[in-house]
Amino acid sequence: MDYSSLAKQLISEVGGKENIRNVTHCMTRLRFVLKDDKVPNTKNVKQIPGVLGVTISGGQYQVIIGTEVSKAYDKVCEILGIQEQQTPEEIIDDNEKAGLFNRFFKLISGIIFPVMGVMAAVGIMKGLLAGLTSFNLLSTENGTYQILYAFADGFFYFLPIILGFSAAVKFKSNPYIGATIGAALVYPNIVTLYNEGTNITFMKIPVVLTSYGNSVFPIIAAVALAAYVERRVKKVVPSSVQLFLTPFITLSITVPLTFLVIGPIMTYISDILASSTQAIYGFSPIITGIILGAFWQLVVIFGLHYAFIPILINNIATMGEDPINAILNVTVFALAGAAIGFALKQKDKVKRSLGFSTGLTGLFGVTEPIIYGIALPYKKPFIAAFIGGGIAGGITAAMNAKMFGFGGNALFAAPLFINPEGIDVSFTAYLIASTIAFFVPLLLTYLFVSRDDELVK
Repeated sequence: MDYSSLAKQLISEVGGKENIRNVTHCMTRLRFVLKDDKVPNTKNVKQIPGVLGVTISGGQYQVIIGTEVSKAYDKVCEILGIQEQQTPEEIIDDNEKAGLFNRFFKLISGIIFPVMGVMAAVGIMKGLLAGLTSFNLLSTENGTYQILYAFADGFFYFLPIILGFSAAVKFKSNPYIGATIGAALVYPNIVTLYNEGTNITFMKIPVVLTSYGNSVFPIIAAVALAAYVERRVKKVVPSSVQLFLTPFITLSITVPLTFLVIGPIMTYISDILASSTQAIYGFSPIITGIILGAFWQLVVIFGLHYAFIPILINNIATMGEDPINAILNVTVFALAGAAIGFALKQKDKVKRSLGFSTGLTGLFGVTEPIIYGIALPYKKPFIAAFIGGGIAGGITAAMNAKMFGFGGNALFAAPLFINPEGIDVSFTAYLIASTIAFFVPLLLTYLFVSRDDELVK
C-alpha cells in the first residue's frame, strides 16, 4: 500500500490543509476534526485505495483504514507538517458540534486508551497464570509465578497511579502530580487502615475510607480537580518558586479533598454503574445476550464503542468480573467466521485474500477491517454474523459466563475467561460460544453468498 498517495488523496478530499483542525487515530481509524464537515467528498474518499469506509461521529470525520492506520497517520502528519499527538486517541477540543455526552466519554476514553495495550497484556497474563495453577502446572509459591504475577496484578492494584499520570496528560497538567495523587490513594498505610476498619479524621472531619486499588473514576475526578487548582495556583505563585510551590499547594488541597469528598462520591457512582449494568443483565440475561451478541458491532460502526470501555473496565475493577464483555467477545468471532466463509466461497484472488486476511485479523480481536471490507459492502456476511453472534451471545448469557479481566478479544480473550479461583463454567462457555459464533456465520456465509455478489452501493 502506498500510504503517501493515500494521505495526499485523503487530505485533498476532506478539503485540504486549511479545512483540517487536527487529526489523530485509534486502532483502525483516522479521526479528523474539520472546520467544515460539509466540505469532504465522502463518495470519493471511500474510493481511495486503502480506505475501508467513512463514518461521522462525535464531531469527527472518521476514515477507516484498518490495523495499518498508524502508517497512514504518519504520512498525513508529514504532509500537514504537524507533530504526532501525545496519545493515539482523539483530542477533546472546543468543537461545538460534539455533544456533552460524546465529549465526556471521549475524554474518559482518551485517558484510558493510552494504557489499554498494557492493560490487555497484563490481563492475559493473569488469566494464563490462573490457568496454569488450575491445572497444577505452576504453584502460587513458585518464584516464576510470583514474579509474573507481580506485574500482572501490580498494574491493576496500582491503576490509580497509572491513570493519574494519563489523566494529567489529558488535562494538560503536571502528570507527576496526577501520579502522586494516585499513590496517596493506594499508599500501604492507608490501605491497612481501611482493611482494619480504623476510623480516622482530617482536621477533625471524619474520613470515609474505601479501597481505591483497581479503581478508575475516583482518580480521574481527583486529577480533574488538581488540574483546575494547578492552573489557578500558577497565576498567583511567583515563577521563581513555581517548581515546588505549585505542586505543594495543589497536592495539599487536592489530596485531602479526594479522601474527604471526591473519593467516596466517585466510588459510590462506580458502584451504581456496576450494579446498573448487572441489573440490566439480570432482568433477562438470555435476551441481553442475544441482542448484544447480534448487534454490538453496529455500535462499533458508529464509533461509539469507546464510550462503553470505561464502564466495562469499571465492572472489572468494582466486581472483579464482567458478564457483559463476555457476551461482546462472541461478536468478534462471528465476524471472523463470516469473513472466512466469504473467502472460502470466492474464486477471485482479491476477494479470497481480503476474506482470509481480515478473518485472521478478526481472530486476533480487530473487527473493523471485516466490517468495512466485507460485512457492509456485501451485506449477507453481516446478516450471518448477526445470527451467529446472537445465538452465541444467548448461550454465553445462559451459561452465566464472565470475564475476569479486561484486555484482548477473540483468541486473546481466552485467558480472561479463567476464574482466578480455578477454571469454571465461564471458560467452558467461552469454548462453546466462540465455536458456535465462528462456525455458524462461516457456514451461512458460504451457503448464501454468491461468487457473483456485487458490492452494495
